[in-house]
Amino acid sequence: ARCIARAIGEARDARDARRDTMLAAPFDATASDASGAGGAAAQRSRASPGAADAAAAPGARCGHTMTALRWNQKTKIVVFGGATELEGGHGGDDGGARGDGAMSPNVVSNAKDGGAWVKLSGATNALHVLDPCEGSWSKLECGGDVPSPRAAHGAATVGGMLVVHGGIGPDGLADEDLYVLDLATRDPKWHRVHVRGEGPGKRYAHVLSFVAQRFLVVIGGTDGSKCVDDAWVLDTTTKPYEWSKCNPSGPIPSARTYASASTRSDGLLLLCGGRGADGFALNDAYGLARHRDGRWEWAEAPGKAPTRRYQHATAFVDARLHITGGASGGGQLVSSDASMSMLDTSAGGGTGWRGPEADSKSQLPFDASTLVGRRCRHTSVSYGPFIFVYGGLRNGALLDDLIVLEEAPRDSGTTRAERTRELSTLIDATAPAWQKWLADTGLSAEILGMQSPRNTRDSFAINTNRDDAAYSNGSFSSPASPEVSVLRPLGGSPSSPDSPDSMNEAAEKELRHASAQEAAVALELVARRKFSLGGSESGSPGSSVHTPSPAFGRMSSPDSARRTPMSEVRLHHRAVVVAAAPPDSDSKSTPRGVASLVRQLSIDQFENEARRIGTPGADMLTPGDTPAKAARARRAQEMAAQPVHRAVLAHLLHPHTWEPSSDRRFFLSANAINELCDAAEGCFKRERTVLQVNGPAKIFGDLHGQFGDLMRLFAEYGSPSTAGDIAYIDYVFLGDYVDRGAYSLEVMTLLLALKIEHPNQVHLLRGNHEESDINALFGFRMECVERLGEAAGDAVWRRFNALFEWLPLAAVIEDRICCMHGGIGRSLTHISQIDALERPLNMENGGVELMDILWSDPTENDGIEGLRPNARGPGLVTFGPDRVKSFCETNGIQMIIRAHECVMDGFERFAQGQLLTVFSATNYCGTANNAGAILVLGRDLTLYPKLIHPLPPLAMESLSPSDRIDDNLWLQDVNRERPPTPPRGRLGQTQPMGSYGLINPT
Repeated sequence: ARCIARAIGEARDARDARRDTMLAAPFDATASDASGAGGAAAQRSRASPGAADAAAAPGARCGHTMTALRWNQKTKIVVFGGATELEGGHGGDDGGARGDGAMSPNVVSNAKDGGAWVKLSGATNALHVLDPCEGSWSKLECGGDVPSPRAAHGAATVGGMLVVHGGIGPDGLADEDLYVLDLATRDPKWHRVHVRGEGPGKRYAHVLSFVAQRFLVVIGGTDGSKCVDDAWVLDTTTKPYEWSKCNPSGPIPSARTYASASTRSDGLLLLCGGRGADGFALNDAYGLARHRDGRWEWAEAPGKAPTRRYQHATAFVDARLHITGGASGGGQLVSSDASMSMLDTSAGGGTGWRGPEADSKSQLPFDASTLVGRRCRHTSVSYGPFIFVYGGLRNGALLDDLIVLEEAPRDSGTTRAERTRELSTLIDATAPAWQKWLADTGLSAEILGMQSPRNTRDSFAINTNRDDAAYSNGSFSSPASPEVSVLRPLGGSPSSPDSPDSMNEAAEKELRHASAQEAAVALELVARRKFSLGGSESGSPGSSVHTPSPAFGRMSSPDSARRTPMSEVRLHHRAVVVAAAPPDSDSKSTPRGVASLVRQLSIDQFENEARRIGTPGADMLTPGDTPAKAARARRAQEMAAQPVHRAVLAHLLHPHTWEPSSDRRFFLSANAINELCDAAEGCFKRERTVLQVNGPAKIFGDLHGQFGDLMRLFAEYGSPSTAGDIAYIDYVFLGDYVDRGAYSLEVMTLLLALKIEHPNQVHLLRGNHEESDINALFGFRMECVERLGEAAGDAVWRRFNALFEWLPLAAVIEDRICCMHGGIGRSLTHISQIDALERPLNMENGGVELMDILWSDPTENDGIEGLRPNARGPGLVTFGPDRVKSFCETNGIQMIIRAHECVMDGFERFAQGQLLTVFSATNYCGTANNAGAILVLGRDLTLYPKLIHPLPPLAMESLSPSDRIDDNLWLQDVNRERPPTPPRGRLGQTQPMGSYGLINPT
């Protein structure tokens, strides 16, 4: 028994380690049969690595580039150029550094002996492509204006095109033109793009990045005689192409060579490290963002990197920048134990630099730091949670290894089970390279049963039948009149293999794959539900016995009593479904990972499920119809007749992909909004004025029409959906859903739809802006009229305010935390006073209690006790810490959580922590530059603040400014005439635009 227990413990430790540790192993990619760019799709070779693999793989090299490109729902990793040979010798110990700081391009010091050096030679312009899904290499031979052999160049991806600039080769510096290769054409060819006017010129050891899906940016490097600190920008949407000198504001990075730059998904460029003009390695990082008015701005990242380095590689995984390898100067490479570090640019307490964390319990055969350590002039690129590292230089020897790292699920806030589902959409677990990698990292058992994801069998040469002549001018844009693409939409025609009306072997295989995924998700949901129902007691260890508020007892609910099992077995009317989606879709509407595709569907919506019980009305089919076609027609009618709240959830609840529409018209009609309000009002009428809520719970503060912030909070910390965490955690919103922001209708309709769908898990309290006299002045009425029309908008605004009068006023969580919007003011001593207020309520009949609940604030600090006048206006008060302590003691609770005030960090403590303020909208009114936060109450009654920072200007910028509303300026007249209360503790102060918080991540 002890041996079994020990084995179970060791297995648990290993499993936990695989969640908390970055996994790494060599990746033995095979050769693909598709050696060229054209021709029909070829099947992947399953042969063991051999001569074919050696020809297809890039081989040993350094100073190359590795770029991830996406097109036609495929991701490919392209390796271009680099030095493939070395020549030995002896020289100085400066590693080729000159007195002026310029790097000698073809001389590299030996890390083993500072006095030995090697000369780079054998520069190449070969092009190799890795299919990261299937783990196979192929070599491309492309004609056209082929760029000269080069190393230390820059490369970026513009859509499905590879762009190369600069570098150095056997004949010296490469020319200054751009070289573009469109890999989505029938016969890919290189095109030379001539850019008029002055530009970055000839240079090497610089960085080239594509920013905001629009701008090519060149930074730093050397022209062969000196280090340069300039930056150049090319707008790929404007012809004729022209470089413009970029003169950003903010702290300018010093001149540097061999730095690394990566672009975050929201458009922020992060420049990291490099070698300064004085020859010393750097350990700083700078973010470059573009404002809506066209200004560029640098901002320095907080802190310094743990290690100085240059000739390193960086790659973003979400908002986390992973740095690998590099040289530290003096002929030395960065040591293995310091070879990896991470700059977390995401919001929250984890922001900043972090080094690798070793885990003695991992029991893994490979250590990430050891595998990628002690190398320089290599490259890296991210693919989902993976980081691919290739080649480089170590101890005077060129490397030809490909290492695949997997970011620890803990870093992204996911579980190993969720990560496993994500991997199923990214890799073919049956490919030899992935089979070996999964075995080496100990993940084979967890991914057992996975099949190749849908649509991964396409060859690299995808024919879109573009007209090659349209690209002869070296354009970045698509041809004006391309030929019709031979692409069949998913589902196909009735006679196609993909048609729903037929079932072939491939379809059956996909069905088995989907079934396995459904089973895995269902098991996890069951496990979560068991954990939620059968976990630890709600009380924390050592908690004291308390007496409820007078005349206020715990309200019984269906969830508070154990149900007697039914004597009959019945089929539930809804089924859990994992929908298949094309992997690596470039569409912004495609959710990321299978976990985001879990849905619940009525069994009546399935076409084939009811075939054994007959198809109703089958004898009524018209000639030419089929049962499947009739089922689709019925389903379309059912979808059109679905409840309004389901339509709202389908339209708005997309945390990872939601974007504001360029059309300000609201998607619901006035009649539909009335129907939604009627259903939600019924839910509120059935509730008490003070709610009883069980933990765990998430608590949200003011949202004020900032729907984007609500989506970011859902995306970062879980969403109230079947694929999210609604099954085991409650959501509590503290009011102020409308006014100030540009999307109050989206916020309000989504929250009401969630309330209707999950009446016992979603709880909405009332704020002071849920009052007609207030929201008539601060934007909500204006938004309704603008987006719905004068008459309909006014009617909808009135309907919402009638509903607001039924909103509950407070919630008590686990009998220990009292939640409300404002505070206890002067009148409240017992929670039962709040519960005694009869709804509907407005400011006229609510009395002083309602005024205090919605409008009162804490005093400025713990040193000010009692009651004081409130700066908000006459008749309003602030209450001191003594009032908070007395209220908690009287009601037998431990804490008050409220909203109502903008606080700079998203949350703030008062009364020695007995009162917390939470505010969820970032950059309130476009001026405060505050963070937003939620509070997550765990099962052990521990509160965890979860923050998001204001979006950088670049992330909020539209590529078509004339077609997109500026959220911060939409209500500028309202906010100018009626300015908001300044952030608590920062009266009259705002953050400077150059602070790093401005460009901190999502």
